[in-house]
Order: sequence, then C-alpha cells, then structure tokens
Amino acid sequence: MKFKSFVVAAAVTLSASMTFSTVADTAKLDQLLEQVKKQRVIEGRVNQERERAFLADRADKQALLNAAKKAFSDEEARGKRLQKQYADNDILIAQKQAELESALGTMGEVFGVVRQSANKAIGDISTSLISAQYPDRDVPLRTIAEAKELPTLQEMEDLWLAMLTEMTESGKIATFDAEVVKLDGGTETRRVTRFGTFHVTGEQEYLLRNDSTDQLQPLGRAPQAKIHDSVANFHNASSGELVGFYLDPTKGNSLLRLNQQRNTLMDYYHQGKEVGYLITILLLIGLLIFIERFVVLSVVGAKIRAQLKDLANPSKDNPLGRILTVYHQNTSADVENLELKLDEAILRETPKVDRGIGLIKLFAAVAPLMGLLGTVIGMIQTFQTITLYGTGDPKLMAGDISLALVTTALGLIAALPLIFLHSVVASKAKSILHVLDEQSAGIVAAHAEKEKA
Repeated sequence: MKFKSFVVAAAVTLSASMTFSTVADTAKLDQLLEQVKKQRVIEGRVNQERERAFLADRADKQALLNAAKKAFSDEEARGKRLQKQYADNDILIAQKQAELESALGTMGEVFGVVRQSANKAIGDISTSLISAQYPDRDVPLRTIAEAKELPTLQEMEDLWLAMLTEMTESGKIATFDAEVVKLDGGTETRRVTRFGTFHVTGEQEYLLRNDSTDQLQPLGRAPQAKIHDSVANFHNASSGELVGFYLDPTKGNSLLRLNQQRNTLMDYYHQGKEVGYLITILLLIGLLIFIERFVVLSVVGAKIRAQLKDLANPSKDNPLGRILTVYHQNTSADVENLELKLDEAILRETPKVDRGIGLIKLFAAVAPLMGLLGTVIGMIQTFQTITLYGTGDPKLMAGDISLALVTTALGLIAALPLIFLHSVVASKAKSILHVLDEQSAGIVAAHAEKEKA
C-alpha cells in the first residue's frame, strides 16, 4: 500500500512538474511570438521607408535623365547650327578675302616689299657695329616683319629711320661709352671709337661685338704687332696728323678673326717639339762658345799687339811673350835647334787659341742634319696619321707636317749664324797664329844672320 501510495505520489509529482514546464515554455513562445510580430512591424516600416526613398530617388534620377536628354538634344541642335554658321562664315571669309585683295590692288605689293625690307634690315642691323652705339633698333622692325596686317605709317617711318641711320652712321667715326667684357670675365664701361661699320676699338686694341649678348669684347689674341699698334698710333696722334690704320673690309668678321689665329714665331717654334728643342740647345751652346772665344781671343790679340811694341821685354801673359821667352832662353842654340824650340812653343799655344772653335763648326754641321731628322720623323707621323684616319681632314696631318717643316727651318736658322760666328772666331785665331808664325820666322832669320856674322 505504501508502495502504491509512493508510486501514486511520484506520478502526481511528475505530472505536476511536466505541467509546470509546459506552461513555462508556452509563455516563452508567446513572448517570442510577440517579439517577432513587433520586429515584423518595425521591418515593415523600414522597408516602406526604403521603398519610398528609392521611389523618390528614382524620380530624381529620371528627372536628371530627362534633363540630360534635353541638353543633349539642345547641344546637338546647336552643333548643327554652328556647323552651318561655320560653313557660311568660311564662304563669307573667302568673299571678304577676294574683296580685300581687290581693294588692296598694288598695296599688297607694298606690304610685301615692306616686310621683305624689314627682314633684310633686321639681319643687317642686328649684326652691325652701329648697334653697339644705338641698341634695340631692330625691335620695331621685328614687329613689322611679323605683322599680318598692313603696316601703319608710323611703322613705315620706323623702317625708314632705321635704314637711314645705318647709312649715315656707316660713314662716321664716333666715340661713345659702351660696356666691354674683360678677359677675366667681368665687364666695365669704357670709352670706345667706332669706325663706320668696320671696327670698334679701345685706346689700345681692337674690339669685337658679340651679337648674342650685344656686348663688346676684346680679341682673344692680338693680331700682328704692326696691325695692333696702329690702334694706339691712331688714338695718340695729334689733330691733323696723318697716321695709318688697318681696316678689315669684312667688318672684322673674317680677316681680323683669322689674323688673330695666325701662329706667332713661338707657336711655330714649339711645333718643332723635341727635335727643335735639341737644335736650340746646340745653337745656345755654340753661342756661348763663340762669346767665350771672342772675348778671350780679343784679349789675347790686344796683348799680342802690346807685346809687338815691346819685343825686348817679353811677358808670359800672352802667346807671343811666351815664344819670345823661349828665344831668350835659347839664344846660344844653333838655328835648327832654335827653330825646333820655337815650333814647339807655337804648337803649345795653338790648342789654346783654337780651343772650342771646332765645336762651333761641328754644331753648324749637325743642326741641319737634326732638322732633316725632324723632317723624316714628321713625314713618318704624317703617313701614320693618313693610315689611321685617311686624308679626309687635312687638320689631322697639319701638326706632323709642321714638325717636318719647322725642324728643317730651325736647323737652317741655327746653322747659318753658327757658320758666320765660326768664321769670325776662326779668323781671329788664324790672325793670332799668323802673328806667332811670322814673329817666329823673323826670330829664326835674325838668329841665322847673327851666326853668319
């Protein structure tokens, strides 16, 4: 019974528990259902708002599309109108051009002549030395040359004045202040003189005009001395004095520029290179030997002339005195021994007198041979240059040919004075030795007469 009661109680408890759980779940489900319904209502409202916004935006886009289509249609119509207008204007321009040409008549030719004259005047004026004194004269001419319409009366007068100024100033010598570029790169304002359209000079030099910078600049290298000095001579001349002045008929653009590129004597000398330097050394050594021999032989000759005036008192500071001393030391010897003694004394003096003279003659003979050697070397280098580079550019061979020619000239230049100098000192030495031989023969003859007596 108890067990049955327990079972019944457990069943009642379980049933109550299940009933309570079912009731709780049903409440949650009802709550969830309410939430879903509320959420559905909210989402419905949101969707309605979004739909209204989309419809409104769609209406705006449709309005924009309609406006764009209308604008496109308007522009297309405007394009057709402009195209038609362009065609009409093209026809009208052709008609007006024909009318203009008909109305111009000979004025068109005048316009062409004016433009042509302006273009030519620009070239002449921009490179003219007169522009150094009157700058910017080509500015109005460029306006005329670039104009598409008929020139005005003022522009034609500007052209006339520019050409008239060029003609009148080309025959004048004018002095004015101008900016001159210095060789170190700076500039300075100097007083310059313009000789027509030929030259602009400073007080001591020629000046050139740089067309690109519109400045005057000195020559990079002075021309020949006689040409360069003519500038200073002109500026230093007194009023009314006639002086020579060198003018370049090419207005300094060719002859003067070429003249400043002319090689100087030192340039030619250095083209001889090593062979030329060796020839110079030979010439200098020969000159030093000549100077020494000339001085020594002149002193010896003077002493011998003094000794000739006093033969009774021989001096050992000159060759004749030493020979007379030998005679006085051998007065008791016979003629043959005395002659041998005197010959021996002369032989001792001869090397002192002739010393170095043979070297001068040797250098005079060697110098042309060295010049010939330089010629051969230069020709070898010339043929080597031709082998490597061909004969298309003569400038490539100019240096080697200069070596060949300059060394020959240097050899001859060295040999000619050396031959002359050798002749001078050789004649002096010969005259001294002649005096010694003459006095020796006289002494022997006098001694022989004494023995016979």
